[in-house]
Amino acid sequence: MEIGFYKSNIGIFSITIDNQEVIGISFVDEISDPPQSMSPLMETVVQQIGEYFQGSRREFSFPMRLKGTDFQVKIWKLLLRIPYGTLLSYVKVAQAYGDTKMVRALATAIAKNPLLIVVPCHRVIGSDGSLVGYSAGIQTKRQLLELEGFPKQFDVF
Repeated sequence: MEIGFYKSNIGIFSITIDNQEVIGISFVDEISDPPQSMSPLMETVVQQIGEYFQGSRREFSFPMRLKGTDFQVKIWKLLLRIPYGTLLSYVKVAQAYGDTKMVRALATAIAKNPLLIVVPCHRVIGSDGSLVGYSAGIQTKRQLLELEGFPKQFDVF
């Protein structure tokens, strides 16, 4: 297992690689035990995340493994289909899943997303257009959406 870090303008990301697949990208408060060197895959991941923050990358192409329950993985795979610069409500994601009664369960699965930014849970908003439910905080969600070209005001569509 390899752990690396990427420092962005909105925070520090911890990147976890296992068996040549990315299994975790999450926000951390500080860089602990910075690696002395990076594997080629870690270099690729760091480069692609950097390109995303520079505005030149809209999709990620490194190998990844989604680790969770079958339901969580299905939801995360649905989120992977949300294009850059697109917002969907939780209800719309539930419709895509096939059951609008699953909004709460879906929101819980989204909250456990192990690959922040790559699995774009920040693109899921409330039905009324409000920014809700981001594990790294609403301000971080707002910053990610602004990076993707959304206006600073999100409550009116």
